Amino acid sequence: MKPPALAAWLSSVRWLLGLLMLWAAVSKLANPTEFLASLYAYQLPLPRLFLQVVAVILPWLELLCGLLLLANVWTESALTAVAGLLAVFVLATGQAWARGLDISCGCFNLKILGLEDHLSLVKFLESVSFAFFRNIALTVMAVFLLRRKIAGLTAAFEVPAAAGIPHAPAPPQSSKSSKARK
Repeated sequence: MKPPALAAWLSSVRWLLGLLMLWAAVSKLANPTEFLASLYAYQLPLPRLFLQVVAVILPWLELLCGLLLLANVWTESALTAVAGLLAVFVLATGQAWARGLDISCGCFNLKILGLEDHLSLVKFLESVSFAFFRNIALTVMAVFLLRRKIAGLTAAFEVPAAAGIPHAPAPPQSSKSSKARK
């Protein structure tokens, strides 16, 4: 049994990841051509058709994972997918930052926060350097939750040795000497 504070903290982290996945998905679904342009800006050595498929599938996967995390349904599967996506995002933003690309990460639509008057803040929050570190932190959170979930699932199936469950008696040993006498 988890202490209430730990359970509340784990639930808050799950909600945070779920809401961020939903925000990212809705931002991309609201303007798919802008999202595709941000994918092209990464200058990845991938076929354009592959990036177009990613631009179509990724927002729906993020939406599904976000909804699953918020509903606390199939959480292990959702966390596995989110951790995998975030790891890919770390690689993508990291390579863009290492190559000095001055691009928007394409992750979230910050206009809904009303930050139009704070262009330097928006530029920083959308930068690949900030996205790189944000994605590392989110990956750590997702992996931590996933490990806790897996540990909780495996612990539910373990039978404690000191639970007072009697052990089956050992089978009787057959003696060769009694067979030899007959």
